[in-house]
Amino acid sequence: MDRRSFLRSTALGSTAAAGALAAPAYAQGKRTLTMVTTWPRGFAGLADAADKTAENINAIAGDSLNVEVKHAGELVGAFDAFDAVTAGQADMYHAGDYYWVNQHPGFAFFASVPFGMTASELNAWYYHGGGMEHHHGLGEIFGLKSFLAGNTGSQAGGWFRKEINGPEDFQGLRFRMPGLGGKALGLMGASIQNLPGGEIYQALSSGALDGTEWVGPWSDEKIGFQEVADFYYVAGFHEPATALTLGVNSEVFESLTGAQQKAIEIGAAATNEWSLSQYLANNGAALQRLQSGGVKVMEFPDSVWEAFGAATQQVYEEFLGDELFKEIYDSYFASMANVSPWISKSSGAYRAQRDRVLGA
Repeated sequence: MDRRSFLRSTALGSTAAAGALAAPAYAQGKRTLTMVTTWPRGFAGLADAADKTAENINAIAGDSLNVEVKHAGELVGAFDAFDAVTAGQADMYHAGDYYWVNQHPGFAFFASVPFGMTASELNAWYYHGGGMEHHHGLGEIFGLKSFLAGNTGSQAGGWFRKEINGPEDFQGLRFRMPGLGGKALGLMGASIQNLPGGEIYQALSSGALDGTEWVGPWSDEKIGFQEVADFYYVAGFHEPATALTLGVNSEVFESLTGAQQKAIEIGAAATNEWSLSQYLANNGAALQRLQSGGVKVMEFPDSVWEAFGAATQQVYEEFLGDELFKEIYDSYFASMANVSPWISKSSGAYRAQRDRVLGA
């Protein structure tokens, strides 16, 4: 694909070309970079990952850089972060890249895709199977230098006002789900809405939504979804491990010294592991609290999982005609096929035996 031609052919490309980069800001001898995010300040896990990334970069860069975080709504709206960075109005964003699938569907692979990789599988592809190079190649089209900077681990199937007994229960269901998972549910008859995190609770509590997915027990409990929905499906098809991205305006990135660029890369990578560990450390206790509070913890029946699978295949087929999407898709699933069997036969088998022997 001719990336320059792609960029010229998109409205975003003309916006980015027209947007003039602001002059570098300096504070106390340091160059200040502004990070915008898709998360409201204080959102458990997600805002934490953005703040941790800035903290890491600032610590590694020492006296040369100061990353200043502006969370959703403080400088730009949650879903305006991409345009703000590509147009040069902000220097970097922290987000889930599946929010940008309308820019290119390939962005979903750097967040999460239906029936895709777990966190360990994703990291193997990203750092050792060409994933990072694909991320950079896709970002180049839009004037971005991108790095993974967080991971939520497996996300829950979501909150529902009524029990899901079969695929037919998704017909007309007003549900919030981003990315390719949302497109798959749309094919099953759901009315999909992609609201930013700060707007979901109100939409669910008012009845504008019949259900929503967000992250997992800890983050969901903090928002309070248990107050407005009774049924919680804890395994979902749509986000088996959701990565978060630090996307840096490429002209800004290239203007930095090699040491500053490395501070960004290492700072983001450190958050990637820190964030996943934070979720794993908090989700179990949060799920117990939700159950104790009366939430009905559920699993989708097999017929629903089969419908998820069929709809997911339709979504992939829709985009495989795009050369760049297919290139990323092939690399992603080839890596999963290579890595997954060993994980299953080693740690998967061990965990099953450990739980059997210890009675867990």
